Amino acid sequence: MKIIFMGTPDFAVEILDALLEAGHEISLVVTQPDKPRGRKKLLTPPEVKQYATEHGIEVFQPAKIRRAEAVARLAQYPADVAVVAAFGQILPEEILKMPRLGCVNVHASLLPKYRGAAPIQWAVLNGDATSGVTTMQMGVGLDDGDILEQEEIPLDPHETGASLFARLAAVSRGLIVRTLEDLDAGRIQPRPQDPGLVSHVGMIRKDMGRLDFSRPADELERMIRGLNSWPSAFTSYQGETLKIWRAGVLEDECPSAEDPRDEEDRRGPDAARVPQAISTIGSSAVCPGKIFALTDDAIYVKCGRGLLRIEELQKAGKRMMSAADFLRGHRMEVGQSLGQ
Repeated sequence: MKIIFMGTPDFAVEILDALLEAGHEISLVVTQPDKPRGRKKLLTPPEVKQYATEHGIEVFQPAKIRRAEAVARLAQYPADVAVVAAFGQILPEEILKMPRLGCVNVHASLLPKYRGAAPIQWAVLNGDATSGVTTMQMGVGLDDGDILEQEEIPLDPHETGASLFARLAAVSRGLIVRTLEDLDAGRIQPRPQDPGLVSHVGMIRKDMGRLDFSRPADELERMIRGLNSWPSAFTSYQGETLKIWRAGVLEDECPSAEDPRDEEDRRGPDAARVPQAISTIGSSAVCPGKIFALTDDAIYVKCGRGLLRIEELQKAGKRMMSAADFLRGHRMEVGQSLGQ
């Protein structure tokens, strides 16, 4: 097929690469304008532009895809279909009608759940058991088009935003190729999204990573996983920012000796004190954010409910390290506070 491709971040690169690998002709790549990035704010091209340039594909970067000049530019490229993946702009009706088979969007959720900009992270943040990818015939609204095909996957209990991103990108590669084959052959009956099941998610902001220890520990643990690798969860200790990369949870109840997970939770020579004191976690004498216990390999922090067991962290400007390495180099004490 002759395809116009629209996308911006590295998730879209995987889909573009799959289309080329399948033998499709990419007549034009449309992506967002270059933007300043990093501490030095250097003007940097989107990942899709970098990939397209390396493969000799023409690139168009309109600031506003709805402007008449942008619509006129796309009209110069007859195409069988337009494939859209994390492009970042809503297409006008004139563009939606241009290709023979319309515009097909690849969305990293099981629509109508999680319409919006960051469905991957929110699936982890909300503790979902499953996620997946949807291909849809694009409509004039935000992710509201008819569903073409879907593929569902289970989430691992230790799933992070980064790991789910990689898994769904891999799913997307096969799904978009199969969808185009089926669509061109007339094997797909598009189905409208159920309006009663629609949910929306917003963009992820950098300030969302600040840990609020008045919240339950299991919620914070999901936050740490969901915001990995960007923007990452963080707190502060003695005036310095600490990024938290991996953590576990101890609930309020005292663990039983029969539960094999409890043995893992108790590791370290001082860890026996932790389960013995679990029954007092809910006491107002221990304020959220206080370091409740320290073992050889973990930092236990009191939360609104339960304990957060910090296992990997990173000081600003330093490498990521285990809690064990951090504790060997820092004089941290029980009763000190995080987040102040």
